[in-house]
Amino acid sequence: MINLSPIIIDNHTFNAVTVLLPKTTLLVVMNDKGYIMCGALDVALLNDRLRDRQIIAGRAVGVKTIDELINAPLESITHEAAELGIHIGMIGRDALLKMI
Repeated sequence: MINLSPIIIDNHTFNAVTVLLPKTTLLVVMNDKGYIMCGALDVALLNDRLRDRQIIAGRAVGVKTIDELINAPLESITHEAAELGIHIGMIGRDALLKMI
């Protein structure tokens, strides 16, 4: 099952996507500039092999819901996210607001 729903953070709309897969759940919160995602995100791949795409993204691990994702500290981020002032340990919601 796939669930797509808007969420509002400080009057800014983001899209939250939950994908229920066998034995795991993928979680993403995004806007047109970037996204945060659960532990399934391969930040090293984005930073290395896909660097030319300049993807703004962060990863939080151990989260099971969208609410947990937006309130969890980021465990890793892309180089482009760092250029926006996003840093490891920043809470997901704060990182999303940097993507406005």
